[in-house]
Amino acid sequence: MECLPKASGAAESAPQEEERPGEDARVTPMMEQYLQIKAAHQDLLLFYRMGDFYELFFADAEIASRALGIVLTKRGKHLGRDIPMCGVPIERADEYLHRLIAGGHRVAVCEQLEDPAAARRRGPKSVVRRDVVRLITPGTLTEDTLLDARRPNYLLAVARARASSPDAARFAVAFLDISTGEFRVSECDRLGLGAEIARIEPGEIIVSDALYEDAELSAVWRSLSGVTPVPRDTFDGATAERRLTGYFGVATTEGFGTFSRLELAAAAACITYVARTQGGQRPLISRPTREPPGTTLLIDAATRANLELVRTLGGERRGSLLAAIDRTVTAAGARLLAERLAAPLTDADAIAGRLDAVDALVAEGAARAEIRSALAAVPDLARALARLVVGRGGPRDLAAIRDGLRAAAALAARLEALGALAPDIATAVLSLRAPDVSLAQELGAALADELPALTREGSFVRPGFAPNLDEARALRDESRRVIAVLQARYADATGVRSLKIRHNHVLGYFVEVAAPHAERLRADPQAATFIHRQSLAGQVRFTTTELSDLEAKIASAADRAMAIELEIFERLAAAVTAAHEPIRRAAHAIAVLDVVAGLAALAVECDYVRPEVGSGLDFVITGGRHPVVEQALRRDGGPFVANDCDLTPSGSEAAGRIFIVTGPNMAGKSTFLRQNALIAILAQIGSFVPARRARVGVVDRLFSRVGAADDLARGRSTFMVEMVETAAILNQAGPRSLVILDEIGRGTATFDGLSIAWATIEHLHEKNRCRALFATHFHELTALASALPRLSNVTVRVKEWRGDVVFLHEVAPGAADRSYGIAVAKLAGLPTGVIERAKVVLAKLEAEDRTGPTRALIDDLPLFAARPPVSPAPFPLRRDEAADLVERLAALNPDEMTPRDALEALYALKLEADKTRP
Repeated sequence: MECLPKASGAAESAPQEEERPGEDARVTPMMEQYLQIKAAHQDLLLFYRMGDFYELFFADAEIASRALGIVLTKRGKHLGRDIPMCGVPIERADEYLHRLIAGGHRVAVCEQLEDPAAARRRGPKSVVRRDVVRLITPGTLTEDTLLDARRPNYLLAVARARASSPDAARFAVAFLDISTGEFRVSECDRLGLGAEIARIEPGEIIVSDALYEDAELSAVWRSLSGVTPVPRDTFDGATAERRLTGYFGVATTEGFGTFSRLELAAAAACITYVARTQGGQRPLISRPTREPPGTTLLIDAATRANLELVRTLGGERRGSLLAAIDRTVTAAGARLLAERLAAPLTDADAIAGRLDAVDALVAEGAARAEIRSALAAVPDLARALARLVVGRGGPRDLAAIRDGLRAAAALAARLEALGALAPDIATAVLSLRAPDVSLAQELGAALADELPALTREGSFVRPGFAPNLDEARALRDESRRVIAVLQARYADATGVRSLKIRHNHVLGYFVEVAAPHAERLRADPQAATFIHRQSLAGQVRFTTTELSDLEAKIASAADRAMAIELEIFERLAAAVTAAHEPIRRAAHAIAVLDVVAGLAALAVECDYVRPEVGSGLDFVITGGRHPVVEQALRRDGGPFVANDCDLTPSGSEAAGRIFIVTGPNMAGKSTFLRQNALIAILAQIGSFVPARRARVGVVDRLFSRVGAADDLARGRSTFMVEMVETAAILNQAGPRSLVILDEIGRGTATFDGLSIAWATIEHLHEKNRCRALFATHFHELTALASALPRLSNVTVRVKEWRGDVVFLHEVAPGAADRSYGIAVAKLAGLPTGVIERAKVVLAKLEAEDRTGPTRALIDDLPLFAARPPVSPAPFPLRRDEAADLVERLAALNPDEMTPRDALEALYALKLEADKTRP
């Protein structure tokens, strides 16, 4: 850590801190210091600096040894018991910290704040001063070694405003990435909270300890990773504005925009938490930007998982939509693409602006190739800037700024040569030109070609940049030559050809001769020059005034050279910090260009087309393809069968159409459903799409219920998970939503499932009035198309050949009359006896023709006939009777009653109620 004092070796600090045998009944000075520091950080692992190691003690050591796979030892005793201990070397600390943070731990880093020699001067039992200089948590990381370069790392704060009912409560979410400075705020309701968390995908979530223990939400927090409860004052709305204005150095937050009190509380919580974790350093954070509700496509967590947007259901990036479309060549571009994929736009004009930019680079093949080649060499400007601001940067971060600014200027020149530019690209060019070129020139003149990772290693300033540094380096680096010349002169003067000048850490430089030659140096005239220092068995050591003076100069030259280099580093870092705003603009512009160029390359490579995105309810996909499956088939040399989909309202209808999709397993129903949802997402992030033609009316909410999975940790079966997700869809979807549902009702008994699927389709048609795709094996549902005007049947075609089924993967109008489940089971390798027996059973069931009554059922049930059951009118109670019952109920205390007491009280009340019934 560059901002910390240099620590000496463990050998220097250990003697006065060592546990002494026989003193296990009292607290030693070192352990007393440790316990005081640990008491202030009970919920974190304490990395306690001892020389060249970070040591952990007691329970921290046991936790860390398991998490890191390192040896657990012991160090002395405390109150009669062995003290568990483990440690990690300073130079490998980042490696171990990465593993601890990935495991969900938080770490307090306690450093030595003085040299052990200074502690010894205070007394033989004095302990080296130490204190915590930083708290390392999953949401407050800045080091490259601890971060994923291609993903943002957000800290998310959630604040709540209570309401009359839990579902009416309002929530504000504030999220920032201190590694780039991005800071945004939004507000949502209870139903939207999960979707917001899933969209942001934070590294850490902070909530007040009261909200963490809230009965309605405690299960939610415990199901998420990286949730940290913090004291309630962190979210104090009364002091929120003061904390924000104090951090940003302004008089009022009005200049930031219009924020609700709840949003200010969440934003202040983020800032407060960052300030508490950074040990006095102040990260460079942008002023908060408010995201108005409805500006991005709402996609809940279940839908994101089902559609495998950023990772597969198995947790891998490969096979996800993000992996399929990512052609970015910079870390910043990869982060921006992931951010856009997480939050597609709902403003048709903004989407068109993005599409214009991609279109421009699709048309300019040569320029696109040059731009991508130049971008590939651009370092991560935003994160290098963030590290330099908080004092954790090194020479290579300065070089990243230098190279990034040079690349920005070159990119701007290349784009300007194209002539008229799309608005988004023109804006990026202006941002690329924002930094002062003189800063890159100064960094280029100052920094050497080969740079160390850490400033303390030195030699990062270019020779010739600072004459005083060159002079100090010359004396430091030429010490061997100077010493060799002096050694030769002493050998000539004494006549002792074997005389050597040597060095060790105890004596420093000294003259050494074999014992038989020692008398020559003790006798006149040499005695006036050589001063005896030490006699050993075979050698005698001397020093001279000249050698002592030279040693002091050499030592001071090295220290002086390092001091000059550090001074130059601090000056350059300060210049970079002062120019942070234009550098940040350039960094964002580089990310935008990388995303645009990458999407253009994707469009050309995979034959994507520009979608037409408007504000209507259109949804027409001609020759649509699944972006992930298509690429997988292409790698294997196979073709992808494209299919059409038209959910556009017909005639004067003000609601989209619903397709019931039937067909056998393995035929491609789920692929068809998913590909249309993914095409909508790609269109709304501003990407070309895998189709021959696409016209998409902006989707405001996307829902997917595809696949089967349980949630045993929360006590939910596979069917329960299916019903919970279906309930969320039916309660939230609206006319602008797109819904894809697969196999609703298959997780329970046949007629239960059929009934649920039937009612679900009716609800989607009559209540939600959304565009939807509904895949099912309940062929009875296809009869609904005759009763519901916006419902259409499509099927995935198959062909039977010599008793086998050939999947054509073509979606065509019509309905399947069979599921071909036995044929699929045969393909899966079920035993022949099972297959044959299944055929016999199927034939018998089909003979009974259980689907016959479907038409009659439709005629018997009025459309969407289900109504809430009418409750019987309550019988009247006289006022005195009601008051008596209320009084008796108020006297009960359920928390103090046994089950038997509760039952007896209930029977007594029931008996009393029966007496009053007319």
